[in-house]
Amino acid sequence: MKRILLGIAGGTGSGKTTVARRIEQEMGADNVTIIPQDAYYRDRSDLDFEERKKLNYDHPDAFDNDLLKTHLINLKNGIPVEMPIYDYVLHLRRKETVRVEPGRIIILEGILALYDPEIRALMDIKIYVDTPDDIRFIRRLKRDIRERGRDMDSVIDQYLTTVRPMHLEFVEATKKYADIIIPEGGFNNVAINLVVLSLYQKLGTNSKGVEIND
Repeated sequence: MKRILLGIAGGTGSGKTTVARRIEQEMGADNVTIIPQDAYYRDRSDLDFEERKKLNYDHPDAFDNDLLKTHLINLKNGIPVEMPIYDYVLHLRRKETVRVEPGRIIILEGILALYDPEIRALMDIKIYVDTPDDIRFIRRLKRDIRERGRDMDSVIDQYLTTVRPMHLEFVEATKKYADIIIPEGGFNNVAINLVVLSLYQKLGTNSKGVEIND
């Protein structure tokens, strides 16, 4: 069975997850496997909590790309993987994992999904979600307070000291690798439809699963 790896990158709060979910909705949940890059933060259990709080989680070195690459290769080959679970409150990789089955469409989404050249080389389609900075910051502020147990001051401090500088240095630079740049994220229906059409073409089927000939 042919499997397609799709990479979705973009700044924090740009709408990467929304794009991934829209594609999942259009292609069918049974056909799509979504891998969040954030699950692959390095295991830093060697550090205490206060030290882990100070780490730069927006730098490329924060991610365990070797494990991520191995898992993506396995998924493309039809092999299930045990994906890590990351605790954003404790800044720690949990001991338990979650079993992930490979769909026909495998989506890697994360701020630096397009950064690593070896991971990028595995991708069949590369997307960059481009959203204005002020909108991205507001979305991150709301998310981190609501879902990750942060207070407003800590979110603002992290954004100014690491998130914004890393975005300018590393994240935005990966836009040049994208096959498709999507403004407005998952609300851009035209772009989503074009991505879905491209996926069907690469799979060699139509929306009803019937094989098509070139």
